Amino acid sequence: MKRRPTRYTLLLARSGGGSRALSLPGWAVLALSGFLLLWSGVNAYLWYRAREVRALEARIRALSQEARRLSLALEAERTQNGVLSQEAERAKKELEALKKAMDELRRRAGLSPLNALPVRYQEGGQGGGALEGWAEVQATLLDLRNQLSEIAPALERTLEVERSLPLGFPLRAYEGVTSYFGMRENPFGPGVEFHDGLDFSAPYGAPVHATGSGVVVQAGWMGAYGLAVLLDHAEGYETLYGHLSRIAVRPGQRVERGQLLGYVGSTGRSTGPHLHYSVYRHGVAVDPRPYLEARR
Repeated sequence: MKRRPTRYTLLLARSGGGSRALSLPGWAVLALSGFLLLWSGVNAYLWYRAREVRALEARIRALSQEARRLSLALEAERTQNGVLSQEAERAKKELEALKKAMDELRRRAGLSPLNALPVRYQEGGQGGGALEGWAEVQATLLDLRNQLSEIAPALERTLEVERSLPLGFPLRAYEGVTSYFGMRENPFGPGVEFHDGLDFSAPYGAPVHATGSGVVVQAGWMGAYGLAVLLDHAEGYETLYGHLSRIAVRPGQRVERGQLLGYVGSTGRSTGPHLHYSVYRHGVAVDPRPYLEARR
């Protein structure tokens, strides 16, 4: 039997009226579908290209505005060249002072001083106008900023050591010394003895503070010192606070300068309420008086 060709029927209906059937062969439907796909693709491409054109136009407008702004700024800079030159010179003088301050920071951090300024910026150099002057200032600022990144860690370590040094008085309101460092008469009998610290006169219960940051090595009964606290600081320093009535810290605790350690008492080998304060360097007792004056 002979196969009949496939046909498709489209039903067209009119609102409020009759309808009409349209019969199309298969190849016509395929052709119409292809045409519709092609038409959609062309429209999508044209829409995409139109969007690109609009974006380019917006970019051109923005660049035109930027060019105009830069042109006006350049013109203003040219008209104010004399003022800018004076400002550049003032900035250079301020940078000289900043360089000196930076050298001092390097010294405190234990670093060797460096020449922070470009060669052409040295005294006697030839200027090249305001723009070149500002270029030199910017180059110097960049160099100083790089130096600061090098100084900061070393300076922080130095400041940490400084915070840990035993400086100042362990009692804030009582600075009267009743017994000094060195040989003294034995307060408990005949003869003389070596006194390895200072005795501060203070009332019972007066607060005792750390003279530097450190770690509590001992906190408790320490023989002749009675209730006492021993702190370990940096650079081989240790401090001892003796004859306390009560202790406010514990062994292994990290304390900061000025932190409460305990309260004045008369425990151990003592004739009355007072604070015994000793400073040790690498295990050897030293006179605490120079360290007291260093914090004034």
